[in-house]
Amino acid sequence: MINIGDHPAHDFTDPLGMLSDCHRRIERFLSLLITITVESAGSRPTSAQAEALRLALQYFREAAPKHTADEEDSLFPRLRACEHAGARAALSEMEKLHQEHERAAVQHTDVDRIGGEWLWDGRLSPRDADRLAELLHDLAATYRPHIAHEDSVVFPLARTVLPQPALAEVGREMARRRGLNPDTNRTDNDHSRLPTER
Repeated sequence: MINIGDHPAHDFTDPLGMLSDCHRRIERFLSLLITITVESAGSRPTSAQAEALRLALQYFREAAPKHTADEEDSLFPRLRACEHAGARAALSEMEKLHQEHERAAVQHTDVDRIGGEWLWDGRLSPRDADRLAELLHDLAATYRPHIAHEDSVVFPLARTVLPQPALAEVGREMARRRGLNPDTNRTDNDHSRLPTER
């Protein structure tokens, strides 16, 4: 079973590593949704399937948008502002990545709605089951090259062209986006150890 609170291999001192860790979670939770959809075909899920479905929907509803903001609001603007020739050459590709983020967000809204109805009613109509399978197929087709490009091109480029203080600030913004004090990785009102994936 995959838990949203699974500890990633990296922390906010290595924001690019954390972004790749998030990609692994996206892949695993999407695979989980696809498996449940294929196995159940809209019929009543087992208790284990229902819990896995709930966790996967929660991940894409709560954690995945933070990952997109990490890229769109923290990393990409710094690459766009960079004077390095490699970063300038990547600008058109970043626009494509932005469009894919927007398309995926719309599709995840529909997945969350249908998945929520499935959990609530215990079953899906054949039409909704087909629609869910179609949405998940499209998301997988989008994510596969998208993630591969970010992991193999964008993140290594950022590691090369962005100065360490800029990368450190990306990590601090990522921490704040999750309600954490970037100096302690804790919330201001809770001093217990917190899950590293939110």
